[in-house]
Amino acid sequence: ISKIIKQLWKSQVKNKSIDILKNQKEIAESFKYASYIQNALLPSPSVIKKYIPEYFLLFLPRDIVSGDFYYLTQYKKLLYIAVADCTGHGVPGAFMSILGLTFLNEIIHNEKVESAAGILNIMREKVMHALKQTGDDDEQKDGIDIAMGIINKETNSINFAGAFNPIYIIKQNHLLEIQGDKMPVGIAASEEKPFTDHNLLLEEGDMVYFFTDGYVDQFGGPEGKKFKYQPFRSLLLSISSLPIHKQKEKLETTFINWKGNLQQLDDVLIFALRYHPAH
Repeated sequence: ISKIIKQLWKSQVKNKSIDILKNQKEIAESFKYASYIQNALLPSPSVIKKYIPEYFLLFLPRDIVSGDFYYLTQYKKLLYIAVADCTGHGVPGAFMSILGLTFLNEIIHNEKVESAAGILNIMREKVMHALKQTGDDDEQKDGIDIAMGIINKETNSINFAGAFNPIYIIKQNHLLEIQGDKMPVGIAASEEKPFTDHNLLLEEGDMVYFFTDGYVDQFGGPEGKKFKYQPFRSLLLSISSLPIHKQKEKLETTFINWKGNLQQLDDVLIFALRYHPAH
């Protein structure tokens, strides 16, 4: 009898193992397909290259799909660029990123808004409506942190607004930090206020960096601490004169070495361009 019981037990364990492996394969395939859909919504390298001759994109999702996303389109004389970080990562973050990409397309191409702050104001209303956010204390505070820039090559200028996220502009080895407002695209803990527009002139060779907080918040190094913003700014200053592909290589190598054997905590996204006026 004991022999029969052992055989039955082994058979059940084997069947369970087969079921687990089958489920894992199905989940992996679902993630892979979700990644395919998400990537299809992001601007392709050929589209970016069409509008920006010199750029790099460092995109390191923590999982197969990402809560970070980037956006680029042109309408009339204006080039719209956005880099965003949605609440969460993996599948929840990916759902939010698809919402964000969809809303940006609607606002820019259908509503034809030409102000960075105006885009974020409308986008916030759309996010709050879509997620049914009312401001109740017990509701989920999902949202999007975003850096939104609009480059006008006729006036050689950039119009910027940010929800938490800043941008950095390096001119002749001097770094300018253009800060975003301290509130998300979505429901905020404080009173809802309009986002702020910032306008700056761009010159030949200026480097413009859009990024999320995944790079600076990564734990690593000899003491297992966060990378932080000041070392990030110093790193950008030290590499800003390098060819664009070398900058990407340096940033990626530095991140990998800093992280070491520690787990990557968040999605990492840096989008940078070297500005060239239209001729």
